[in-house]
Amino acid sequence: MYAAVRLRGGVKTRQDIRDTLSMIRLDRINHCVILPETPNYHGMIHKAKDYIAWGVINPETLAQMLENRGRLEGGDALTLEYLTKNTKFKSFGELAKAICEGKSSLADVPKLKHVFRMHPARKGLKGTKRTFQEGGDLGFHGVEINALLNKMR
Repeated sequence: MYAAVRLRGGVKTRQDIRDTLSMIRLDRINHCVILPETPNYHGMIHKAKDYIAWGVINPETLAQMLENRGRLEGGDALTLEYLTKNTKFKSFGELAKAICEGKSSLADVPKLKHVFRMHPARKGLKGTKRTFQEGGDLGFHGVEINALLNKMR
């Protein structure tokens, strides 16, 4: 599974890139989504590469995001009681592991929003105009996306 985070705004952005970001639900800065590793999503991510950071998320980071930033419809926080009552999963870690392995998805939790509204990165970002390989924060991070998401917890 990929985690994609929008890091740049949309001023003077081409319409096709804005549409692509909207299709993957990244409408605002510091929003994060979990995407499957399919060719369709890979093409969309590649098109929006100058505005987002993405990489392979691990279950521990996803469990932390679900616990801290998971929201239900109406703005209520996702709690362990709600999770155990409405799904077959008994913990955030169990749900995160199933999602990362592809056995489950966020849609299996009723009323869970698919967008995580993250905090701005603690200690700041390295740069939003250069790629990760050039010393910035945009583009493909690989497993290092977990460190960025931890800064944005």
